[in-house]
Amino acid sequence: MKIVVLDGYTENPGDLSWEPLAAFGELKVYDRTPDEDAVIIERIGDAQIVFTNKCPIRRTVIDACPDLRYISVLATGYNVVDVQYAAEKGIPVSNIPTYGTAAVGQFAIALLLEICQHVAHHSEAVHQGRWERSVDWCFWDYPLIELDGKTMGIIGFGKIGQTTGRIAKALGMRILATGSRETPEGRAIADYVDLDTLLRESDVIALHCPLFPSTQGIINRETIAKMKDGVILINNSRGPLIVEQDLADALNAGKVAAAGLDVVSTEPIRGDNPLLQAKNCLITPHISWAPKEARGRIMDISAQNLEAFLSGRPIHVVNGL
Repeated sequence: MKIVVLDGYTENPGDLSWEPLAAFGELKVYDRTPDEDAVIIERIGDAQIVFTNKCPIRRTVIDACPDLRYISVLATGYNVVDVQYAAEKGIPVSNIPTYGTAAVGQFAIALLLEICQHVAHHSEAVHQGRWERSVDWCFWDYPLIELDGKTMGIIGFGKIGQTTGRIAKALGMRILATGSRETPEGRAIADYVDLDTLLRESDVIALHCPLFPSTQGIINRETIAKMKDGVILINNSRGPLIVEQDLADALNAGKVAAAGLDVVSTEPIRGDNPLLQAKNCLITPHISWAPKEARGRIMDISAQNLEAFLSGRPIHVVNGL
């Protein structure tokens, strides 16, 4: 059996082993594959099993690779695969659910704490000699924010949203949430409210919802207008949840005091993204998911996915097969 990994570098830049997948057959791993059907088709060749992260598998690729029997995405999101067409061809597509819950929740809070404390900036200032030269025994360049007693609103209150909420609650914050359904676990952490109430009452708003047509652009000029003046926005879910020009305008006007973003609408980020020039906008390169522990779970679950498919009982299937 031939197995191909089309873009394995971000999953495993060298600190993990591909052996869990190699145990099932002849494995070929490409660090990166360009978004060109001809190259993708050539690299899949006569392989039966394909793993992809962000490399797209369109119907043209599926048609050109008749030996293809199974596709597994090395991530939770699976929009890079034409899952409907794969289903028509009888090809199950699996993803990796819940591998990064702790990591992504932790990173959301890291973005928030950096905005509130500016730890990296002040450490750099000390190393530049500014504390040594200071006439006072301490200094700070930004307003420092205490979170205790403030309100965090979380849009999307699944496992990751609840993880962020638990950490924020431990910091003394009141938690509001809106999501597709209420759960007893969620009610133990947050008060469920409608979106307008969450926008109106929150000092911090964190996005943890999936990207659907109903959530695309959920942060826009109109919803920002309903927020408190000086609100903080955190997004390490999906970039297109935000209308980026509208957020940039709100940051530059001071309506939004600061934003912490780990995702943008086009990745890698384009040089003309308006958020690059916006005031008080912290942007990291989509690394919430990337701790070694989380990537290790991706590897383990990928092997489980493949084993289940080969046994005739595929798991984590996203296209109904």
